[in-house]
Amino acid sequence: MLNGVLSITQGLLAGVFTLAGGAKLLVPREVLQKRMHWAVRWPRCRIKLLGLAEVLGAVGLILPAATGIAPALTPIAALCLAVLMAGAVGTHRRLNERFLPAVIVGALCLLVAVGHSIPLG
Repeated sequence: MLNGVLSITQGLLAGVFTLAGGAKLLVPREVLQKRMHWAVRWPRCRIKLLGLAEVLGAVGLILPAATGIAPALTPIAALCLAVLMAGAVGTHRRLNERFLPAVIVGALCLLVAVGHSIPLG
């Protein structure tokens, strides 16, 4: 049962990070600035790098566990995404924006990291 919960959580997180990262990679900065106010202060290349990190993190959540090749990378990817979300919380707090979604996503990333680090049998 716990494996099923982890798999569902991984899938949801992978979808969230793929969409968010894909938008940062594909949508022009000027358009992103309308919804992501922090993008006003960030250079274009840094936004693209963040998007790439999110997309690669999403791949890291799914691919190693799904293929059985280097499954230890899944909790590492989840932990890296949790750190990324901690940065997002700080950025949103500094700009007096809502940061609870980033807290929730970060906590789910930690759940996946810990869940894959503990042998479940």
